[in-house]
Amino acid sequence: MLVTNVSIQAYQWNRKKPIRNGRYTYPTEGLNVIKVETDEGVTGLGLCGGVMGDNGQIVGSILSHLKQYVIGQDPFDNEKIWDEMWQPKLVGRRGITTRVLSGIDIALWDIKGKVANRPLYKLLGGFSDKVPVYIAGGYYEEGKGLDELAQEMTESLSTGANAVKMKIGGVSIREDVERVKIVRQAIGDDIRLMVDANCAYRYYEAIEIARKMEPYDIFWFEEPINPDDYEGHKLISNATSIPIATGENEYTKYGFRDLIERRSVSILQPDGLIMGGVTEFMKVAAMAQAHDLPIAPHGNQDVHVHLVSAIPNGLTVEYYRGSTNPMWGKMFKHTLEVKDGYLMPPDRPGVGIEINDEALDPYRIL
Repeated sequence: MLVTNVSIQAYQWNRKKPIRNGRYTYPTEGLNVIKVETDEGVTGLGLCGGVMGDNGQIVGSILSHLKQYVIGQDPFDNEKIWDEMWQPKLVGRRGITTRVLSGIDIALWDIKGKVANRPLYKLLGGFSDKVPVYIAGGYYEEGKGLDELAQEMTESLSTGANAVKMKIGGVSIREDVERVKIVRQAIGDDIRLMVDANCAYRYYEAIEIARKMEPYDIFWFEEPINPDDYEGHKLISNATSIPIATGENEYTKYGFRDLIERRSVSILQPDGLIMGGVTEFMKVAAMAQAHDLPIAPHGNQDVHVHLVSAIPNGLTVEYYRGSTNPMWGKMFKHTLEVKDGYLMPPDRPGVGIEINDEALDPYRIL
């Protein structure tokens, strides 16, 4: 079996209202699907992180460069292909290059699963057939006050989840502490509550708000500061009882090695669509396990439910619903459903993703 073609389908749609986190505003949402075709008729699908507002052109250009290292190769040789694609002197060590590489790698693993007729999580080790899940949301929006925020968080629990995450960092510390207080009162004491600052603070500001949030039993404080400030993360960790989580903006095993060896945080959040795909994710998970650190990946539930189900140190999976993505439940032919606080990986071969072309075609940009 040999790879015959690598291509991308990029989609983008507008939100009814832009949503905002601690640093950025998101007027649109999108999807990047990478297809790897073979001479035996097996096609792998992978998802990759993109760039907001570039109409897919940057991602497409990088793919045009990387596919020369994939076409003609045996798709089972993912280590070899990964190594040949990741050339830091030519295409960069992090950023968009590694995001596209991630999508290609996921597609290769999708092929493996389809050929073996096994779901990805079984192919990778099959540690568990269900994983805890939390609902991501709580963004800042025009017209969303404290009552609306509390309502959104309680509605997220109606999906069957028993954990939710909200944004902080977009208003004053005093206002955000009040937002956290209101959400805790609304969801009750038995629900896990995570907060995410998206790198909005300096380390001393993060320490201040962490201490003020401690009475509200925060399960983790995500991305408090610049992702490259490892020492700052350590200072925050040492100053609060709230576990610090980070990793969504970290790339490859090398970045996570530095984060792990410094003991900067308590929870690691690699994103397989960003940091290097399945191949690299599993190496990071193994490093984390050797240091007794849990993995709670950032981002797409359809891929990460497999990866967390495959490892002993998987903590939970992030889940996005309609409140954050207006195409939720429409992008794919099968939508993962939350049940009793858990998410079950599909038993379909490979990643199990099937694109809903009818729903997505009006939004195709590449």
